[in-house]
Amino acid sequence: MAAFTCTSRPPISLRSEMRIVASSSPTVSLSTRQMFSVLPESGGLRTRVSLSSVSKNSRVSRLRRGVICEAQETATGIPIVDDTTWESLVLKADEPVLVDFWAPWCGPCKMIDPIVNELAQQYTGKVKFYKLNTDDSPATPSKYGVRSIPTFMIFVNGEKKDTIIGAVPKTTLASSIDKFFQ
Repeated sequence: MAAFTCTSRPPISLRSEMRIVASSSPTVSLSTRQMFSVLPESGGLRTRVSLSSVSKNSRVSRLRRGVICEAQETATGIPIVDDTTWESLVLKADEPVLVDFWAPWCGPCKMIDPIVNELAQQYTGKVKFYKLNTDDSPATPSKYGVRSIPTFMIFVNGEKKDTIIGAVPKTTLASSIDKFFQ
């Protein structure tokens, strides 16, 4: 899983390339290439730098930073299942399967994604984890009555055994999974 981190300072490449331009008021000159810079420690997160005056009559400018996330989908190691692969990957699986029904626009889905990734690592070899994008594969969620996301379903021997709805704590998901190992 890719973990994104932010920094409160401009990236090193940006700090070293800023220069004061000799003119009537001190300003910072940035080329187009310097306006957006990839933070090396953040795996693809970009920083946008802009100037703003502290006050209308002030000759002092302040550097402002903003963060832009270019990730289109959640970065995860959990395999994707869709309507066409549902039967072979979920219903015919030899071990229990947890399916995460999600969508890229869903805030709670993004919020719980790191927890699901941790559980997938924790239960490696015991439970198979899959993600199903409800926008790309609407037939399967409809068949199983998924009305809100995130929804997690646990299947054992092709049969739905449990459903968890919403961004729940890690302990809730873990206890639902653990019920099938007793």
